[in-house]
Amino acid sequence: MAKKAAAKSTGRKKAAAKKTAAKAPAKKKAAAKKTAAKKVVAKKAAAKKASAKKKAPAKKATAKKASAKKAPAKKSPAKKAAAKTPRAEPMSEVEKVDEAQAAAAARLKETKKIAKKAFTPAFLKKQKAELLKEREKYTKSAVSYRAEADALMLDREPGDVQFDEESGEGDSLAVERERDLALSASAQQAVDEIDEALKRMELGVYGVCVESGKPIPKERLEFIPWAAVRVEVKVGGLGRR
Repeated sequence: MAKKAAAKSTGRKKAAAKKTAAKAPAKKKAAAKKTAAKKVVAKKAAAKKASAKKKAPAKKATAKKASAKKAPAKKSPAKKAAAKTPRAEPMSEVEKVDEAQAAAAARLKETKKIAKKAFTPAFLKKQKAELLKEREKYTKSAVSYRAEADALMLDREPGDVQFDEESGEGDSLAVERERDLALSASAQQAVDEIDEALKRMELGVYGVCVESGKPIPKERLEFIPWAAVRVEVKVGGLGRR
């Protein structure tokens, strides 16, 4: 029995020794792997530092190029100084006329667009016929009143005075003549305004207020075909804004 116990004890010791021996190489291998891994990490870190050092000069070079490109911006004071320099010669009369003509042409073009949008060809045709009709009427009135004034002047004698029987106030032929002349002038003014309206129609700007640049309402044009301004402009004196 003692021998068997001793044999068992010896077998257990051998098995433990084998396990220890087996564990030792495993530990050595693990330690070796960790050491190798550390070396790889160290190599990678060293490689990153090296690449970072190599890239750093490139950034510096880029910064130098950028500063070199920005350098010409110092010329701006010279440009400002040039801008401040006044024109050597004033605008000539011919240049002023050309500039005024160009501005007038631009306004005319814009006014034509407004008129074309606001009024139809049928409306313009009707207005033109009305203008010609009114022109004929006022022309006859202007001639007629002028003829009456001239006739009164020929018939007038020194000291010739007419009396108003109802009011008892005296009224000379000279006063009557002045009235006829005023009526003739008023009728002639209407003729002139009608002629201007016909010119605006030929230019393609009829019906647009000459002061504000806005379309004149059709109702006003139908009542006064030769109207050149809107009501608010005529009453309030509001010009082009």
